[in-house]
Amino acid sequence: MEKRVERLESLVALQDRTIEDLSDRLFEQQQQIRDLEKIVERLAGKVRELDADMEQSGGLDVPPPHYNG
Repeated sequence: MEKRVERLESLVALQDRTIEDLSDRLFEQQQQIRDLEKIVERLAGKVRELDADMEQSGGLDVPPPHYNG
């Protein structure tokens, strides 16, 4: 009976460590997601600015500088 209790205690300790490790990893991943969301939002803002600039300049109707047409 005592060996069974020791085995169960060992399993619980292992599960506690595993849960703690998973919790730490989840926290790290959430931080990474927040950082990536900030980056994506900044990039989306820059794309919106570029779109607005292109609309003001006439968009793609302007030939590139190297065009000799």
